[in-house]
Amino acid sequence: MDAVTPLKLKLEDLAAEFALTAGTHDRDGSFPFVNFARLHEEGLLALTVPTALGGRGGGLAAAVEAIGTIARGCPSTALVLAMQYISQSSIALSTTWPQHLKDRVGRDAVRTGALANALRVEPELGSPARGGLPATIARRTPTGWKISGHKIYSTGIPLLKWLLVWARTDEETPRVGTFLVPAGAPGIRVEPTWDQLGMRATRSDDVILTDVEVPLDHAVDIRFAEDWLTQNRLQYAWHSVLVPALYDGIARSARDWLVGFVKSRVPSNLGKPLATLPRFQEAIGEIEVLLSVNARLIGSTVADVEAGALPSEAEGGLIKLTITRNAISVVEEALKLSGNHGISRGNPLERHYRDVLCGRIHTPQEDSVRLAAGKRALGL
Repeated sequence: MDAVTPLKLKLEDLAAEFALTAGTHDRDGSFPFVNFARLHEEGLLALTVPTALGGRGGGLAAAVEAIGTIARGCPSTALVLAMQYISQSSIALSTTWPQHLKDRVGRDAVRTGALANALRVEPELGSPARGGLPATIARRTPTGWKISGHKIYSTGIPLLKWLLVWARTDEETPRVGTFLVPAGAPGIRVEPTWDQLGMRATRSDDVILTDVEVPLDHAVDIRFAEDWLTQNRLQYAWHSVLVPALYDGIARSARDWLVGFVKSRVPSNLGKPLATLPRFQEAIGEIEVLLSVNARLIGSTVADVEAGALPSEAEGGLIKLTITRNAISVVEEALKLSGNHGISRGNPLERHYRDVLCGRIHTPQEDSVRLAAGKRALGL
């Protein structure tokens, strides 16, 4: 994963560029539109779009490299980009989407940099992964569907072109699934509610849908609820490693800042850099241990997935948990070592800490992973 490729060099240049404005976007809670214009210029918004549609046809390895690198510059940009990669790869591999819609969404990404993301979470429902029917309802009409509902955590909504809305039908026995909705359709309203501790520039605001009309074939993947009990293992594998790779990227950025700090910080009573002290050397060595574990885990998981050896749902949860936990530990250790300098808003480390903590929020959450692992170990 550390081999220098033309893609990696370009990504590193972009990450350095995005880092210059990441602090401003964090403070303002503003969306980084310019970053996505630059990503589109480089063809990176279509990285996982099939080559037949004009995309780069990248798989998980390329996506992980992109997300891990961009996260070192602007994690919020990287999270929106990760959702784009997951959405586009899932659409390309889908057996339920009408071909003309697959082609349209993919070509939009190539031509205009159009972004897609799933809108699944609701105020009452919480995380869909924990079960329950969505309150968002798709009502059948003579020509298609009318969709009404309230979605939260709509990551990247200021720039999304396509919304993959999780809803249930109004049938006597409801079906549940994804409806493709153009972001500019009449009846869609965005409520600017996003004011979180971290990942502030993702603008993951609320979306209100009121009788939003879509054609019949825009019900791109709807099934009876019991048919959703089994995860799409390939899509789950992407989630298990791609989003955690983002948080690993944040941790690596924090490590780099810390290394620069201890090499340049010369307390007057010491007369030499903090980096010369064994205590700091050992602590940074522990950081390297955690990052090395992450690199090996990410690399081996990507290699397995691309070879067709998909992790089980249980293993995917453990992979996600381990990478994000290690990333959080790295940034926490960096804060301990840097003291007041680390928590100063004049330095990026406190922002890295707020951002990396968001790794705990993504599905699957830590408690559900640990509970499932404990039950398996106990044979329950």
